[in-house]
Amino acid sequence: MALQAKIKKKFFGFTLDVEFETKEGCMGILGASGCGKSMTLKCIAGIEKPDSGRIVLNGRVLFDSEKKINLPVQKRNVGYLFQNYALFPTMTVEQNLMVVMEGKKEEKRAKIKEQLERFELSGLEKRYPSQLSGGQQQRVALARMLLHQPEIIMLDEPFSALDGFLKDTLQLEMLELIEEYQKDVLMVSHSRDEIYRFCDNMVLLEKGSCILKGKTTDIFANPRKMEAARLTGCKNISAAEKRGSHSVYARDWDFVFETEEEVKDSIKYIGIRAHYMKPSDVPEKINSMKIVSAGYTETPFENQHLFKNAENPKSKRLWYIEEKPDLKETTEQPLPSYMVFPKKSLMLLE
Repeated sequence: MALQAKIKKKFFGFTLDVEFETKEGCMGILGASGCGKSMTLKCIAGIEKPDSGRIVLNGRVLFDSEKKINLPVQKRNVGYLFQNYALFPTMTVEQNLMVVMEGKKEEKRAKIKEQLERFELSGLEKRYPSQLSGGQQQRVALARMLLHQPEIIMLDEPFSALDGFLKDTLQLEMLELIEEYQKDVLMVSHSRDEIYRFCDNMVLLEKGSCILKGKTTDIFANPRKMEAARLTGCKNISAAEKRGSHSVYARDWDFVFETEEEVKDSIKYIGIRAHYMKPSDVPEKINSMKIVSAGYTETPFENQHLFKNAENPKSKRLWYIEEKPDLKETTEQPLPSYMVFPKKSLMLLE
């Protein structure tokens, strides 16, 4: 069983129009801020009502505009982890967990103790949310959500408020939780790295619409659409013209590429990821561009080069990113005279 969602909702000059179905495991929704990711989750949870559509969870209809079905939040059995965790500020940790439970007081306390131990929160029962770290607040919110035994977990930007080290630690914990949960998980994020790490399948949202759905690794390897390539982090995209069955002219870079894939008439762009090209001192037979440096930046672990086609100084810049062989090496290492673009790394985009 799974979640099937078909949602259409208009608000403030923006239309959310999405349709997807979860598969076993974790599905991700990737998109920029304001594309409708969080609104999609709110419609599934029952916090917002779609104008039209149908939402079915494990064969149970949560919403159907034609049949006028709209189950209230408390009857949907959906676990929703909000961006800000939505803990009650005037309640202690124990009270925040107690509020979602039914049954005898002794039974509830036993289950709460079990969850506190599971999420390493023992000893924090009497603390208020303001007295907890961001990571502890997230653990409390997760514990509260799972006490309700939801049929699906929905995570809304679960790591956006956390610093780097804590984020890495909690992501590992979340991966373990998802494996243990063994039910559907729906996660929304603007971070391509988070979606790639957690999600076997994904949906790409652009301005309220699904532009691509499928297996996460397949979409990153071959996004097929220009917008999808940008959302998955491709830095090098040029307008393109078909020159032959396996030949494309990149207008922005003033260069003709030979391609491994057959060029369809619908192709409008060409892209290559910044890590997937090869600097060279001498030209190779195919796809070797004579280059000139156009800038340089660095991170602690990467050298980030900008370069142009030396044959046309007015052409647009491209990115080439390489790992630093030594963290102590901070001096810029100039690129050689040529950049080689492997056929298999070129992405033909509509």
